[in-house]
Amino acid sequence: MHRRTLIASLATTAAGIYSLPISAKDNTMTQNVTSFQQAPVVGCRRVDASTAGPRAKVYFSRDLSAESLVKLYRLVNSEIRGKVAVKLHTGERHGPNILPREWVKELQSQIPESAIVETNTLYKGDRYTTEDHLETLKINGWTFCPVDILDAEGTVDLPVKGGRHFSTVSMGGHLVNYDSMVVLTHFKGHAMGGFGGSMKNIAIGCADGRIGKAQVHGTSDTSLPWNEWPAKEFLMETMSESAKATCDFFGPRMCFINVLRRMSVDCDCAGCRAAEPTIGDIGILASTDILAVDQASCDLVWQRADNADLVERILSRRGLHQLIAMRQLGLGAGQYELIEI
Repeated sequence: MHRRTLIASLATTAAGIYSLPISAKDNTMTQNVTSFQQAPVVGCRRVDASTAGPRAKVYFSRDLSAESLVKLYRLVNSEIRGKVAVKLHTGERHGPNILPREWVKELQSQIPESAIVETNTLYKGDRYTTEDHLETLKINGWTFCPVDILDAEGTVDLPVKGGRHFSTVSMGGHLVNYDSMVVLTHFKGHAMGGFGGSMKNIAIGCADGRIGKAQVHGTSDTSLPWNEWPAKEFLMETMSESAKATCDFFGPRMCFINVLRRMSVDCDCAGCRAAEPTIGDIGILASTDILAVDQASCDLVWQRADNADLVERILSRRGLHQLIAMRQLGLGAGQYELIEI
């Protein structure tokens, strides 16, 4: 099937499987509960299409604002306690698509004992060294709260339970100083991963910049052009195992928020070189289930009439295999209810 025909077919089929909303009441707010048969069932032959099993709750708001972000966080934060890491992609200098600082500031102010956490990059750029990274944080306006560069003082190996590629993954050493993690993600495309959701945010974002990121990317020669590195299904699986190491460490003391706004086909690591988004903004999703929140994000993208560029990026990089790999590792329920707030 030609690529254009495939994308059009996927979008049409995904739109056709959207079920009717069921009204529900939850204390002070009205919610619309919608069950999806997930787009990856349509978009990838390797997904088990069975709908049996538990369903995770994914909360959704079309309102893109700091108020909405805080409201959704409060629906999924029941296990967040102690010293809290807010995992955020803070972006390259002057990046046009990173999350608005005022939104993050409002959310962080609602989380006691919290700090934004990041790691240095594998590629040479504005965040390659701790010194340059700290300067980039200032330039981009991340100055309203503590920002902890997790690998500034070394690394720690975290075990991967049930991993096929890894038994341990090298992470920023400060990660183990935290009791809980809030994964706050700008959902968008990615040059190698197809898309960047909550899973990629912690899979690459918690791995340290020298050992862990090279380990996850499966390369020992970082001087090679990135398109010569192992990628596609292999990368989706290694990212999932890296993410599982972090999820296993924190256990239930995690929640995941995806912001579907200014979704370029390029990651925020592209900075000012990122392509201008061609898909409209969608909203904010929150869950305690990492697979469900990323799967729901893909499903909402699949529903859009203007999704061709982002869908092409995801499919061409085998990005939906992220969801398959997470399911195979037991990272989430695999089925969900979308609850619109």
